[in-house]
Amino acid sequence: MNPARDPRIAIVGAGLGGLTCARILRQHGRSVTVFEREADADARPQGGTLDMHADTGQAALDAAGLLDRFRTLARPEGDEWRVLDFATAALLAQQGPSPDGGRPEIDRGHLRGLLLDSLAEDTVRWDRAVTGVTPLPDGTCRLLFGDGAAEDFDLVVGADGAWSRVRPALSHAAPRYTGVTFVEAGFDHCDTRHPDLARLVGNGSMLAKGAGRSLVAQRNSNGHIRAYIALRAPENWHVAAGIELGDQRAVRTHLLRMFDGWDESLRYILSNSDSGFVHRSLFVLPAPHTWEHVSGVTLLGDAAHLMPPVGLGANLAMLDGADLAHALVTESSVDDAVRAYESIMLPRSAEAATSSAQGLDHLVPVTAT
Repeated sequence: MNPARDPRIAIVGAGLGGLTCARILRQHGRSVTVFEREADADARPQGGTLDMHADTGQAALDAAGLLDRFRTLARPEGDEWRVLDFATAALLAQQGPSPDGGRPEIDRGHLRGLLLDSLAEDTVRWDRAVTGVTPLPDGTCRLLFGDGAAEDFDLVVGADGAWSRVRPALSHAAPRYTGVTFVEAGFDHCDTRHPDLARLVGNGSMLAKGAGRSLVAQRNSNGHIRAYIALRAPENWHVAAGIELGDQRAVRTHLLRMFDGWDESLRYILSNSDSGFVHRSLFVLPAPHTWEHVSGVTLLGDAAHLMPPVGLGANLAMLDGADLAHALVTESSVDDAVRAYESIMLPRSAEAATSSAQGLDHLVPVTAT
């Protein structure tokens, strides 16, 4: 692309996909501004650990010139899965890590920090909540902010996640509840404070599953283990149970009843966490999620193809960001670039959505396996 002037590009959302896109654009000398509603990079915890796939997440990091730095932070040994019997905690299966280190783990916060550190300080504008976008007749797009301000751009990229404020400019689709809720718990200094749990989990991840419920635990960095209590239940399951989500003791008691008959070493996850329970209802967008091309606006990551968290989302978001950036620096116009990007991303995400739905059914089976 050799425009008469540098196109004005706005990315809404400072997540992994948006930051990857911004990094590659900046590498090629393009100006780009990322707008993020959070006050700063440390406004909230960034979640657990991610496995970076060679053909998606790592490919995007390579395009961003960050693969070597990623490898210094990643944990190849974390690419290990242990499957345990829910009633006895006996080891049923074990796989990984792969000999070539093809899917090393990294804490999401460390990966986001790596991307942020690679950008000039003025790239991300913190505490800038976007409330919506308006495509304009000339093919540009107007970005609307929570404080009433507005700015026009040649391209607005919605990288703002499940509840995207940009998506309505392209699609009427809304996320729907999958029927599965994760209840998250955390354990610190596991090798010394929770050695039996550390042994069960091993170097990577542990899974035990029964009918309609599962326990997943994953090693993070610095001796931390993050666990997910997965339930097939109505979104308001706690209402039917007569408990308040803020009542940690009541939640714990209820969960222990739900996992009655499970081995005590696994029920330890429910009764001994160092952190309070965090509830995460899982939502997805329709699959396939597509839209008619609109000049001046597009989507990437969860804003475009929200899927269950079974190892694809972050990788695809970063690949989306890399592919969009590549198109923007190689195609003859912004509109041509967006069309080229969407022609690749939309069919890819449709295939991944099917795979991730199957992955969720495997992770939390409806009936006993």
